[in-house]
Amino acid sequence: MGGEVIRRLVAAGHEVRALARASARARAAQFPPGVTRAEGDALDPDLEKHLGGIDAVVHLVGIIREAPPAVTFERLHFEVTANALRAMKAAGVSRIVHMSALGAGPDSTTGYFKTKWRAETMVRESGLRWTVMKPSVIFGPGDEFLNMLSDQVRKLPVVPVIGDGRYRLQPVAVADVAEGFARALALPSAEGRAFEIGGPREYTYNELLDAVARRTGRRPPVKVHVPLALMRPVIRALERFSFFPITVDQLAMLLMNNVCDPRGFFETFGISPTLLEAV
Repeated sequence: MGGEVIRRLVAAGHEVRALARASARARAAQFPPGVTRAEGDALDPDLEKHLGGIDAVVHLVGIIREAPPAVTFERLHFEVTANALRAMKAAGVSRIVHMSALGAGPDSTTGYFKTKWRAETMVRESGLRWTVMKPSVIFGPGDEFLNMLSDQVRKLPVVPVIGDGRYRLQPVAVADVAEGFARALALPSAEGRAFEIGGPREYTYNELLDAVARRTGRRPPVKVHVPLALMRPVIRALERFSFFPITVDQLAMLLMNNVCDPRGFFETFGISPTLLEAV
């Protein structure tokens, strides 16, 4: 998301200051012309030093998997957002476009969604001029989820499916979401609103596997449905290992039907939704 949002902001004529960590990998990242690099961490207590002369903050920091003790939902969703809001107020920056998640709400049960909702609520109640984006599964170059499915379809003789595979998702193109972020900055009617974002079509997990197979020139894969009662203890035992592809939190999110009515987003920002099969 970060790289795509930066490209869209630059294309819209904005001057961008990108906060980047001091790691060797981050130092090697190449930013396009029109982007200034600000080296630091989103949890820096003096974060406001990077916000001088800034008109708006686009806040994308988040993770989909924890690696305790440093990388947790509490730190990277809630504490980072609290620090960003504090720094904005100290620097006199009044506009924020914030990344939340479809499914984050007051009744959330997973750690991911709970912390996303607490951060989103804090933004809404900040007194700043805010817009909140709540996307479903995002697909595009380098995404983790659709590329994982593609690898399974290409490499495995049969593809394991947790449960019946009828739970629904609504993948949305990274270009569409990023364009919404860029356009929100110049659209006063976007302020004070939260937008649920999904693609133009819903898929069951089974249908999504078939769609990925077709787009990679293959037949629909042979699917082996593994009962939830068998998978839950396995996931609970192995989720702490980074090589294992799913956590208990991610399983709960997968099963909850991550879909919405996205017309408000596409109509407000004048974006034509991109169909998965077109990419």
